[in-house]
Parts: sequence; C-alpha cells; structure tokens
Amino acid sequence: MLELNHLRKVYNPGTVRELMLFEDFNLSIPKGQFVSIIGSNGSGKSSLLNLLCGSIPPDSGRILIDGKDITKMPEHKRLKRIGRIHQNPATGTCASMSILENMSLSHNKPLSMNLMPGIDKKCREFFRDQLRPLGLGLENMMDMKAGSLSGGQRQALAMVMSVMTPIDFLILDEHTAALDPKTSDLIMELTDKVVRDKQLTALMVTHNLRYAIAHGDRLLMMHQGGIVLDAAGEQKENIHLQDVLDLFTQISIELGN
Repeated sequence: MLELNHLRKVYNPGTVRELMLFEDFNLSIPKGQFVSIIGSNGSGKSSLLNLLCGSIPPDSGRILIDGKDITKMPEHKRLKRIGRIHQNPATGTCASMSILENMSLSHNKPLSMNLMPGIDKKCREFFRDQLRPLGLGLENMMDMKAGSLSGGQRQALAMVMSVMTPIDFLILDEHTAALDPKTSDLIMELTDKVVRDKQLTALMVTHNLRYAIAHGDRLLMMHQGGIVLDAAGEQKENIHLQDVLDLFTQISIELGN
C-alpha cells in the first residue's frame, strides 16, 4: 500500500512566483494497482511522481509504503524499490556503453562492488533471455552501443533494465511521449506485460487519453494540485474518451479559457 498523507508543496516560497501546488493532498494506492494519471500542464502530475521518488521533498505531510514512513528517505535508497522510466528514451540508458554493459550495471545495482568481473557467459545468456520476449532483436545486438538504438528500442531496454532487480513500484513519466504511434503502442503492450508479470504497483503519467482509458485499473485526473476524477474498476471500464474530453472542457470554461 502506498499512502500520501496531507502533503504540502510550495514552489518559490516568499517570492512573486510563489505557487502552492499541494496544500492538503491525500492519496492511497493498493498494492498491485496500475494507475493512469492525466491532467493539464501544471496540474501536479510530474510533481506527484517526483515527491514519490524523492526527487523533491514535501514541505509537510508523509509518504508511506506498507506503513513505513519514507518521507525523508534519500532518492537513491528509494530507487531500490522503485523503477522509473522517463519521457526521454536517452535518460534510462548510457549512450556510450553497450547493451550488455548497460544491463550489467542494472543487474549489479543491489550488489556490493568488488573486483570480480561484472559480466560473464552466464550473465550474457541471462540478459539475452530478458531481451528475447521483446521481439526487437536486441538479444542479437548485445555489443551495440545504446546510443545507436532507436528511441523505441532504447525505451524498451530501459524498461527491461528497470525490473531486472526486484522492485515494488514502477513509475512511468510520459514514457511514450517521444515515440511514434506504432512504437508507443508496442511500449504500452510491454508496460502491461511487465506490470502484470512482475505484479507491480504502477503509476503512469500520460497526455495520451486513449492510453489512460485503455490501460490500468484506475484513472486519476488532476487539476491545480487536486484530484477531480478518480475512477477504478467498473467505473473506469465505463469511461469513454468523450467523457474525459468533456471534463477537460468544463475545467477550461471555469478558468475562463
């Protein structure tokens, strides 16, 4: 269970640019739930992910995982339990290193560093087995630099790397936004498979309303640091694209746009 209790976050406090994003924000996400998050720019979507991952601290409130308070836990320690895929495919891999070297770094992340070889024949075959189900042929390109891969190949590699070691949460920060439609569909199919097979709790921020409606168990729509739509189960299954567009239009009219 992930719990965000009474979170408060103010940007640029005490200046003319002060922005109260979260004032008393609360959210509970059960273990194993796949949550799609939508909303206009500035609604708090990415800030929510950054607070969860520890990239930014809250001004007050608590973040709990299975009852344990992680509010003050450093980002690098949280990432032992949290995998994160960013919008830019280049963010999750090292361009100058080969696929094999990238995967080895990820595989050895939780291990103590010593002078033993980081890659051996057994590891190479294990990495190939992880890549083969993608159907992209990456298992035959192990010595190719990650920087020479296409955006979709690189994002798929980052996805595999993020779940190579046991994690509980998968954070998807507009992870298909920089890809073409066909590749985006492939990455979403991979996302569904990874979340299901690994039984992960997942939070996906997306501007693609079709993906938000079609994927996941729960749909959240955010606006000005609050949740204006929270649909799960049968309610989410009955939501149509036009319903979400109508809500966006309603909010826009209320703001005078």
